[in-house]
Amino acid sequence: MQNVGIISQARMTSTRLPGKVLLPVAGQPLLHYHVARLQASGLPLYLATTTNATDDPLAAFAETYQLPCTRGDEHDVLSRYWLCAVQHKLDVLVRVTSDCPLLDGEVLAEGVQEYLQANDPRLYLSNVLERTFPRGFDFEVFSRELLEEAFERATLPSDREHVTPYIHQNRSGRVRFRHITRPTDRSSYRLTVDTAEDFELMRQLIETYGAATLSAEDLIALLDQHPELVALNAHIEQKKL
Repeated sequence: MQNVGIISQARMTSTRLPGKVLLPVAGQPLLHYHVARLQASGLPLYLATTTNATDDPLAAFAETYQLPCTRGDEHDVLSRYWLCAVQHKLDVLVRVTSDCPLLDGEVLAEGVQEYLQANDPRLYLSNVLERTFPRGFDFEVFSRELLEEAFERATLPSDREHVTPYIHQNRSGRVRFRHITRPTDRSSYRLTVDTAEDFELMRQLIETYGAATLSAEDLIALLDQHPELVALNAHIEQKKL
């Protein structure tokens, strides 16, 4: 049996919307919804934050929610993932980011099951390289073997900050790929929180439409039916690597 764990990276010093993951919606911090939806996957969840004092509130959140918390370098997020994998003896890692409050844990669990059935430590599986899901449902699945290789060999600052470029750009030449897609492309929808406009959409979805209890497909159908919601943050550009 392989030891699988979800690692979510988080910090309070976001440049465009500081403290975003603990902003309250319907009486709960956004991180509450992120955690609850990921726990629906049935997989262990770990929080990876920094050693900065500014992230003490995230460590306190993790303690309250009984989440194991790994703290490390703010900019070398890759090292935080490696440290967490070593500390908890993980064989397979699922990378997510904490600014995705509505990430669907059941879709993620299906992806993990497909990864495990492949039984291939050189496999990288994700729904991000061939993007058909809205941004905000992102997850990546890969082995500790691939993580170790990236940790030891990746040297570019962007490699260290964004964790997986060394893997998904196949710098070793020995990575195999599998993509999780849906029949229709809704990659233009934005359900991640990086700006005030993103937050306003998330607030309306959760407080007015009960989005925290909806599946990925139900959320996509809701956005299909409400173009005025999509328009709230349609102009926001995702930050580039």
